[in-house]
Amino acid sequence: MKQVNLSDRNSRQRSNFVLQGTILAAAGIIVRLIGILYRVPMTNIIGDEGMGYYSTAFNVYNIMLILSSYSLPVAVSRMLSARLAKNEYRNAARVLQAALAYATVAGGISCAITWFFADFFASSVFDTPLAVYALKTLAPTIWIMAYLGVLRGFFQGHGTMVPTAISQILEQIVNAIVSVAAAGFLFAAGLKASEAMGKEGYAEAYGAAGGTLGTGSGAFAALLFVAVLFIIYLPVFKNRVTRDTGDHPESFRQVSSVLLFTVIPVLLSSAVYNINSVIDNGIMAHGMRATGQGASFLRLWGIYNNKYMLLVHVPLAMANSLSSSLIPSLSAASSREDTKEMVEKTSLVIRVAMLIAIPAAVGLTVLAGPVMNLLFRSGRNADGIRMLTVGSAAVVFLSLSTVTNAVLQGLGHMREPVKNAFISLVLHIGVLAVLLFVFRMGIYSMVFASIFFAIAMCVLNQRSIRKHIPYRQEIRKTFLLPAAASAVMGIAALVVYYGVHRIIPSNLFGVVVSVACAVFAYMAVFLRLGGITEAELHSVRGGTRLLVLAKKLHLM
Repeated sequence: MKQVNLSDRNSRQRSNFVLQGTILAAAGIIVRLIGILYRVPMTNIIGDEGMGYYSTAFNVYNIMLILSSYSLPVAVSRMLSARLAKNEYRNAARVLQAALAYATVAGGISCAITWFFADFFASSVFDTPLAVYALKTLAPTIWIMAYLGVLRGFFQGHGTMVPTAISQILEQIVNAIVSVAAAGFLFAAGLKASEAMGKEGYAEAYGAAGGTLGTGSGAFAALLFVAVLFIIYLPVFKNRVTRDTGDHPESFRQVSSVLLFTVIPVLLSSAVYNINSVIDNGIMAHGMRATGQGASFLRLWGIYNNKYMLLVHVPLAMANSLSSSLIPSLSAASSREDTKEMVEKTSLVIRVAMLIAIPAAVGLTVLAGPVMNLLFRSGRNADGIRMLTVGSAAVVFLSLSTVTNAVLQGLGHMREPVKNAFISLVLHIGVLAVLLFVFRMGIYSMVFASIFFAIAMCVLNQRSIRKHIPYRQEIRKTFLLPAAASAVMGIAALVVYYGVHRIIPSNLFGVVVSVACAVFAYMAVFLRLGGITEAELHSVRGGTRLLVLAKKLHLM
């Protein structure tokens, strides 16, 4: 009887773990989509130059955030859950105290560095002096995020992701609203400043600062939300701490040391992944000026980050959600040493990622102009359209690198993706330098070098995976059939768009109809080619209905 109860309890724990992971993954997708969507009106307000200032400021902010508090939620939740599992509430309270102290010191120092060295970063490192306004506006947000990370980790350590998920969505909603409103207000103020000083650029710089004001407002709203929940729960937590009579008390110094050793590995790996944006920004700013293209850098940098990469990251949201859902199940298979399941899950997640990424890349290539003109109404989209047309292959390789990173993490080899990212970064810098200084390709150096970085990550990650499991990816259904179906889909999308546009000259109507026809064409050709079996369709939620429809249409 005890064994049955224990089994039931373990089953409930696994179900709860999956549920909590699903909640966080769903929140992550919502947050990412909101983050993508609000950039569109903001770009239309402050223009490509303004988004260039915005992107430059965020490159510094992201690194300072990583160095101060990015790893705090993970570290706090790990340490807290380990102590709560043994009912060591006094030690759990010590973890909270140490984390808050770390947030105060690390967040405060990072905030101060960002504020006082904003001129140095903007002028000397990135050769973009007016980015200083956006960067200084972001500085206090770093400190706010440090405390927010601790409280999110506190609730995650108690086994609930709901406060984190809700606070993330709240943060992004407030961010979106304030960013767009403040960007518009400060852009107008900047126009007056430019007229008064007789210099250009202040409207875009002030508008970018307004956009970053939304980031701080969103973080503050999220902090208030989790702080209220924490205050409500605090009496219960204090009561448990008071009742704790454990025999293994930990000192503040001991807990602080463990916290540091938990934070630093995550911090270093995250820094390696994100430092490339700072390096790229510096190389491109100084490099384009040295090659006589400095006057157009800011505008092109804004287009690259907030038009081209914005659209590339839309299908990547699905790859990220796949990765989030894969890690727990792959970790479980790894702990059981179930090699067959590890290989099957790895092959399946890569196959599903390619089913989405390949048609998305083709769709962005053939409909680059209509989609770009639909979202961004400035009429200055020629460079963005060209970047998307020649660089949408990034969707495929970035999706594959994201998923293979998750596979290695799920298998328990956390250092491998970091090592591979570092090697890829070194190679990427070399390729970027050659394209920029030798071939003088300007901003397109960045487009192709980024694709090269993703390809290098894919190759190195595949090698690493094969070292640990006997894995060989099936080629026909994973790559060839999606590519063939996508080629037909791309032709159909072009024909339908221009056919519809000749009859009804509406870009919006043409895009909607062509995308709908493209999706149908892709699915029809893929099913007709035998890209998925009846058994595989039955195993997918909603697959039975799709199977019935496919048979009615004689696609299977």
